[in-house]
Amino acid sequence: MKEASLVYPMLGMVILTAATLAILFRSRVRAVREGLLTARYYKLYRGEIEPDYAVKPARHFINLFEAPTLYYAACLTAMVTHQVTMPIYVLAWLYVLARLMHAYVHLGTNKLRRRMSAYFLSWLVLLAMWISIGAGVSFASSS
Repeated sequence: MKEASLVYPMLGMVILTAATLAILFRSRVRAVREGLLTARYYKLYRGEIEPDYAVKPARHFINLFEAPTLYYAACLTAMVTHQVTMPIYVLAWLYVLARLMHAYVHLGTNKLRRRMSAYFLSWLVLLAMWISIGAGVSFASSS
């Protein structure tokens, strides 16, 4: 399998992040237009309280720069160490799907049990990716 094939699932995560940013921007503009916040609030994020519909995408956007950084690192590590196998490719897409489910729940109904299930699933997939990459590198170096 070609190393560059992991670019596509990584692009999926970038698109998810960009879509979340668009939702975040719209929610902040809405809050200012509705008079719930002043534009000045966004200078230091103090003195006012953001409405829940603006807090959710803000928190989700921040979250997309936490665990997913390990995902990007895993993809790049697999590419550099020539460990892009079909299982890694499938796991990479499963991670994107789990994060899409997480975003759908978090930015939508925000049902905690469903949100945590999607988040936990994404972590299991991420750990499976890293274990698979680590095992592949170990076996390749011992040969």
